[in-house]
Amino acid sequence: MSGQPPHPTWQHGLNRLGQSLLTLLLLSVLTFAVAHATPGGPFGLDDPDQAARVPLEMRQRYRQLYGLDQPIAVQYLRWLGRVLQGDFGVSYTYRNETVQQVLARTLPVSAPIGLAAAVLALGAGVPLGIAAAARRGAWPDQMARLLAVAGSAIPIYVLATLCVVIFAVRLHWLPLTGWGAPGRAILPICVLALGPLGAVIRFTRAETLEVLAADYIRTARAKGLPSRQVLGRHVLRNALLPALTLAGPLLAHLLTGSFFVETIFNIPGVGAAFVYAAGDRDYPLIMAGALLAGGLVILLNLLVDVAYGLLDPRLRLTPTD
Repeated sequence: MSGQPPHPTWQHGLNRLGQSLLTLLLLSVLTFAVAHATPGGPFGLDDPDQAARVPLEMRQRYRQLYGLDQPIAVQYLRWLGRVLQGDFGVSYTYRNETVQQVLARTLPVSAPIGLAAAVLALGAGVPLGIAAAARRGAWPDQMARLLAVAGSAIPIYVLATLCVVIFAVRLHWLPLTGWGAPGRAILPICVLALGPLGAVIRFTRAETLEVLAADYIRTARAKGLPSRQVLGRHVLRNALLPALTLAGPLLAHLLTGSFFVETIFNIPGVGAAFVYAAGDRDYPLIMAGALLAGGLVILLNLLVDVAYGLLDPRLRLTPTD
């Protein structure tokens, strides 16, 4: 009947969609305000040295051309109107390219590296975390905890520099220059994966220890089930939940690139482009980067919620939710 309310599942989906759109809107407002409040401006218009060399009329012409002479609220509304039509504007840093062209050129470079790093971190972190908890206090636990601490304590730019010096300069195992050469992505992937790997190990180990102390695990062992079967049938599914919690923001971070890694390894990716845009006050590219990262976090968290329901039926949405 037309007068019936929507199904609760659809109602929940519509609520999540509305919350996601509102989150992106607030993110765009905050990013736009912070970017314009930061000292400096595009094209060096607010640089005293640049102002002394460029005539006032030319600087005013640039401001009018890009709408920078309008109040910030007007600038935001104009930007939002163009974005709703699928136009993110022209990059100030890469002046011959639109923002969409910059993303189309750089995102396919960063995304495969980030995805491979995420697969490595999750694929190695979960088994190591489970093994560390199952052999608590033994050498597998000590090695896994050492790796977790190293991933959290060593800054990514220090690790990247050490890898370049050791594996490329000293040992000559991997190429240092020429992006696209065979083996060129191995070091960036490993460097990007170490930090998330440490977090996955820590969370998985803590969750596994909690599951191993549960009553149903003690009952399963009392029935004579082998340890391998207990871990595979009862522990693994629960141990995957903290890894899924990390997967959403982890993937969003890695897919949008890392400035330090892309700079040190000379990777023409989206992470370096966003940082250069921030330095040049490239407002259109800054806004696109913020929306891309925020949208990825929201989308991946929605997928994580779906995966929660598949791993644990107790977390699935019911008609009464």
